Amino acid sequence: MLTRIECNGKLISIIVKSSYRKEGISFFTPDEFSQQLAYMNHPAGKAILPHFHNPVPREVVYTQEILLIKKGKLRADFYDDQQNYLESHILESGDLILLASGGHGFEVLEEIEMIEVKQGPYVGPEEKTRFPGISSEQVKIGSAE
Repeated sequence: MLTRIECNGKLISIIVKSSYRKEGISFFTPDEFSQQLAYMNHPAGKAILPHFHNPVPREVVYTQEILLIKKGKLRADFYDDQQNYLESHILESGDLILLASGGHGFEVLEEIEMIEVKQGPYVGPEEKTRFPGISSEQVKIGSAE
C-alpha cells in the first residue's frame, strides 16, 4: 500500500497505492523536503477550522513532483543520480507518486489521465537533464510493501 524507493540512504520516490488506509494524518515526507506529502482520514463531522497560510520564505533547490493517476496504467522507472537504472513500479487509477530525487522515466501501459503537482514555474528544457532509459526487456518490477 505504501512503497518507498531508496538508493544509498536517499529517498528517490514514495508510491501511495489507492488501497492505502490509515486513521488520522500520516506525513510521508521528511521536514526538509520542499514538497510535503500526507494522507488524511477523518470521520464524518470532523471540523477543520478555517485558516490561511502565512508567508514563510522557503528555498527550493530540486524540483519534486507528485503525479495522481486518475485513469489508466503507467510504468514508472527509477534511476539514481548517476543515471543507473534501479527498478520499476506499475501505477494504476487512484495511485499517487512523489518523485523526490534521482531520475525517472515512464511508459504508458494503458491510456492515461493524470494530474501533476510540482514547484513552478517551469523554466523550460534547461530545467532537465535527459538521458537514455532502459528497454522494456530490462525492466525489474519492484515489490510493493
